[in-house]
Formats: sequence, structure tokens, C-alpha cells
Amino acid sequence: MGSTSRLHTLWYQDIPLPADEPDATPIFQTWHEFDDTKERWGPIDAARATSSLGDRQKTAVQDSLVLVTWNVNASSPLPILRMSAIISRILSLTPAVDIIFFQEVSRAALSVMLNDARIRQHWFLSEVDAANWGGHLFTSVTLLSKARFAHPMGSSETATLGPVWRVKYPSRFGREALCCDIFIPSPSPSPSPASAALGTPNACFRLVNVHLDSLPAHPSRRPRQISIVASLLRSAGRGVVAGDFNPVLPEDETLVQDNGLVDAWVELRHREPGFTWGIDGKQRFPPSRLDKVATVGLKVQDIEVLHPESVTKPGKPEKVRSTDLPGHEQEYEQVPWSDHSGLRCSFKKD
Repeated sequence: MGSTSRLHTLWYQDIPLPADEPDATPIFQTWHEFDDTKERWGPIDAARATSSLGDRQKTAVQDSLVLVTWNVNASSPLPILRMSAIISRILSLTPAVDIIFFQEVSRAALSVMLNDARIRQHWFLSEVDAANWGGHLFTSVTLLSKARFAHPMGSSETATLGPVWRVKYPSRFGREALCCDIFIPSPSPSPSPASAALGTPNACFRLVNVHLDSLPAHPSRRPRQISIVASLLRSAGRGVVAGDFNPVLPEDETLVQDNGLVDAWVELRHREPGFTWGIDGKQRFPPSRLDKVATVGLKVQDIEVLHPESVTKPGKPEKVRSTDLPGHEQEYEQVPWSDHSGLRCSFKKD
């Protein structure tokens, strides 16, 4: 077997995974990028080499990575306008975002990503259709910036993509963990387990995008889901899990710490509430920190809540009267980008 095909096989199969987790079987998929010559999205070629860094930043293991996670709410109206606004907000952040986790991405919201010129030019996507959705109305999507990450056979001077896969853990709602590995150039002579499996000296960071089960149903599946995710991170040596944790039962409050994970908000800003849901007072439950970022083997440097704004449409509820044209008054309905706030977090190797 040639070296290229050998690496292609290893890239998908020979990565460290929990040995004692029967509920953590990986279902591998592929990254996608937009092909300008064919004017369509397609799977990347794992054997493709990137000969020039271009505008890509050289990323060493000691450099920070910036992640944004956001549940974009699949059930609210105006999904196209809302998703467009969220994307624009994320892409305007400074420093630039390297990793995006979205949850509750509907088909309409996915179409916004696929047709956004900025996403087409500058991002790899885990999804370009509903093939991995299992018949559900929404899913989670991970995006990686081309400014920070190269193809699997890319330059050794910059971060590269690793495999991407789903783990269908026990769930009442068909929820799953969307996982991927990234490899960061490392001066360390001792590679991580995942790096050693691929024969590369680069450090492996494992990224897990989650939307845990909703509602206070008993027995809760969330303890098992977090346990599986923690095993996935520990088997790689370092990594981050982020997304909608849905901690709605008292037992959920310590699940992150009980599984050996570091809650980024508690680590840096424990004196602040950090609510990401219910802050508008219109929900039947009190405000809560439903969305979280948790790590293993990483140093969290900063974290902040990104509160949603609103888009408008003609309507009757929540009347906001426009008088731009005298005699042509119109009423508008204010629709928040999402019922969740987003989180921005920066981290690096501990």
C-alpha cells in the first residue's frame, strides 16, 4: 500500500478511541469545501497537499485557538435572516474565530451557510446536506477556518484537519456528538496518543460539538452522554467539548466536574451568572447557563457570552411602529436571532 493511501486509511481509522465505551462507536464522515471551478461543495481529498500557506496563519501548539458555539434555534421563524445575522456577527469578531460549533441547524439554516460567499471561500464544513441527519429536522454542524487549518496532507508548518465522525450515544431525541481531531505543530518530542497513531509529531486536539438531551425527563440520558464525551477527550489526551448541555435537573450541575472536565466559565468567571438562555424573561423556566465549554488538557484564556440581537418582519405581535415615511406607518415583529446566546472561548495547550 502506498504512503498516500496508507495515510488516508489511518486518518479515518487508527485514531485513539475509548476502548471500554460500547456506546461510543464512531461513524466516520468527511470534511467538505467549496470548489470554485465546479461551483459546488464537495468532500475534500484526504491526500491533497497544500503547498503554500497563503494567508493561513502558522499555528504552533502554544498559540491560542478561538471557538464560538451557538444553538441557532431550529423552530423560530425567519431562519434565513437569523442565520445570516449570526454568521455575520461571528465573522466580525476580533480576534478571528477558528472553530464554529452550531446546534439546531435546520435545512434552511444550512442553506445559508452553503451559499454565503465568506463561508465558501474561508471555511471547511462537516455537513453540506442532510445525509447524516438520521431523518431529524435539525443537526449540529462544525466549521473550521481555512486561515488556520490545512488539508490532512497539508504543510507541517500549520494546523491540519484530522478525521470527523459522529457518536450516536444513548438519547431520547436521537442526539449525537459531532467529533473531530485537529493537529497542531508541536516542538514536543512526545506526541499525543492520536498523533502517535498517525505517525505525526503534531499535537492532537479533539473537538466535540454536542447538543445533549433536552427537558427534565427521568431517567436522564445526559449523565451517560457526558461520560462518553469525557472518555472521547481523555483518549485523545486533550480537547474541548462545547454546545448546548441542557442542564435542567439538579444532578446536571456537577456533571462536567464529576467527569474530570474543566468548565471554562467556572474556571475564569465563576462569580458571574453567564446565562445563555432565558434572559429575555419570556421563557417558562428561569434564566440558565444551558450552553457550556469544557476542556481536558487545555488552558482556557478567555470566555464571553454573545447575546443575540433581532431581525424584523411585518407582523402583528410585539409592535414596533416605523414612521420613516409619514402616512405609511408599518408594524414589525421582532424575532431574536435565537433563544440561546452564543459563547466565544479562546484556549491553548495547557
